[in-house]
Amino acid sequence: MTRIPHETSGEPNPLGALTLDRLRRRTSMKWRTYPQDVLPVWVAEMDVPLAEPVVRAVTGALELGDTGYPAGSAYAEALAAFADKRWDWGGLAVERTAIVPDVMLGVVEMLKLVTGYGDPVVVNAPVYPPFHDFVRHMDRRVVEAPLGADARIDLDVLEDAFRRVTAGRSRAAYLLCSPHNPTGTVHTADELSAVAALAERYGVRVVADEIHAPLVVGEARFVPYLSVPGGERGLSLMSASKAWNLAGLKAALAIAGPAAAEDLARMPEEVGHGPSHVGILAHTAALRDGVAWLDALLAGLDANRRLLASLLAERLPAVRYRPGDATYLAWLDCQALDLGDDPADPFLRHGRVALNSGLPFGTGGTGHARLNLATSPEVLREAVRRMAVAAQR
Repeated sequence: MTRIPHETSGEPNPLGALTLDRLRRRTSMKWRTYPQDVLPVWVAEMDVPLAEPVVRAVTGALELGDTGYPAGSAYAEALAAFADKRWDWGGLAVERTAIVPDVMLGVVEMLKLVTGYGDPVVVNAPVYPPFHDFVRHMDRRVVEAPLGADARIDLDVLEDAFRRVTAGRSRAAYLLCSPHNPTGTVHTADELSAVAALAERYGVRVVADEIHAPLVVGEARFVPYLSVPGGERGLSLMSASKAWNLAGLKAALAIAGPAAAEDLARMPEEVGHGPSHVGILAHTAALRDGVAWLDALLAGLDANRRLLASLLAERLPAVRYRPGDATYLAWLDCQALDLGDDPADPFLRHGRVALNSGLPFGTGGTGHARLNLATSPEVLREAVRRMAVAAQR
């Protein structure tokens, strides 16, 4: 894999750039859901300033009044170039892409193309809660194929799920989270090839949420699902949103494998009206010119995951934490603390620190909490201090 080494990116660590006072001036969900005395380390927003290329793209558009409807393929071209350089994947064909409002709405549209009312959608629990919520809202049936004890895809469990959901010859899909949220697991090429082989054997269509793809730290290697043998019939959703903190600038791309191009072509044209034109400009600038900033961020996240492991070992040794190779989310097994099924609740009530409850993540979420480590080391230290206080109540 080609990658600029993090330590030579030339950019300062963006995780150390903002004070807590300045962050509390933000009006987004992370900073307005809880009272001022609560330290928020929950929802997937990063405590960083925007990359300068993104700032220039957005302010330039505003100065020009360029705030109309989206057009062109610059976003897809930027992602294709990024994928080629970053992941050694030259198979992202611009003509097999379509802009969508965001990844989860894109997931909905892709599932509509390959499933019908009441059809099953397999997910690997514990998993990002909207996988359950959005699938049920569109009148499909969620079927869990839980991860193994090692937080990886259990291929035997997955095959059993595929066998069960296709037994009546119904259409079925597999909603793959890659890299996995909340565990940070990066699926290997062998694992994804095995998934593709199972999907082909049972006639299950794969839709891959790959929004965290740029956020791989250390020596792990992200492998696009569409790049593996058998992935040709797959559909993928990608975005610069998570890696460059652009959730408020809506835009994502749906990508079809060579054998799924006709499926993507059936997506209603009006879906492409949903993304923000300014969002597309921001995402394009991030992918094209924001790589040095991203590498500095990844170095900071790598340091933070090691810091979190050290802090937990010192202050909360009963918490089990396996640092993931991707995302900026830490999945904490708090069962040994005896804080009940939802440890995020006593952490909030007694420690005034907000984490995500593990319960909405499905099977495997009981007794767990998700912590967002995309913050300064100082905030991370204070968060663990507050958690330790709450655990001693």
